[in-house]
Amino acid sequence: MGSVIADILPLALGVALSVFPIVAVILMLFSQHARSTSLGFLVGWILGVTVVTVVVVFLSDSLQQATGSSESSMYGIVHLVLGLLLIIAAFRNWKKRPQTGEEVAVPKWMSSIDTMTAGKALGLAVLLSAVNPKNLALLIAAGVSIASAGLDSTQLIIALIVFIILACCSVATPVIVYLVMGDKATPTLNGWKSWLINNNAAVMTVVLLVFGVAVLSKGIGALIGG
Repeated sequence: MGSVIADILPLALGVALSVFPIVAVILMLFSQHARSTSLGFLVGWILGVTVVTVVVVFLSDSLQQATGSSESSMYGIVHLVLGLLLIIAAFRNWKKRPQTGEEVAVPKWMSSIDTMTAGKALGLAVLLSAVNPKNLALLIAAGVSIASAGLDSTQLIIALIVFIILACCSVATPVIVYLVMGDKATPTLNGWKSWLINNNAAVMTVVLLVFGVAVLSKGIGALIGG
């Protein structure tokens, strides 16, 4: 149990470190329907993370049983491929970084946040959490890690809960701060938003590279050891 928790902790943090989704939920907290849209976004984020991870766990388990492949080979191949994809994404992200003095470009969908409903916020969060390539790669890696650990049903549920909580903590934090502090949270949230936007390229490149190397090394280790 301890080994699988150690495996999924960095993957969960990789999902949590998603700059524009965090900025999006902060912007929602400044919108006309701050409470409903931010809570809708948080629910959507949790839903996206949960559904993808659970589906991957059960598909991985079923595939192992159907093909008779060993847990280490399945784990190794998936982590090897996903690690390479994350490293490639890191270099592509760095090449697209804004030059000195150049304004940081933000996604076009952010312009509609002020008029967004709770339902649309929920749908957007599902897309950003589950379909975003970086997150999808990390969610798949986590699901395969859990499925390959040979856990009983109770341990599997605990591992999923730990992963989901950590993967969602960054989006949940601004919402919780707002609900607790109200308007007093505005300076803090504005500071977080500005820092994240200005440092998005560096943050995401480091995240992709660090977790790409970590996932890749685990895949190589599993294949060599297996």
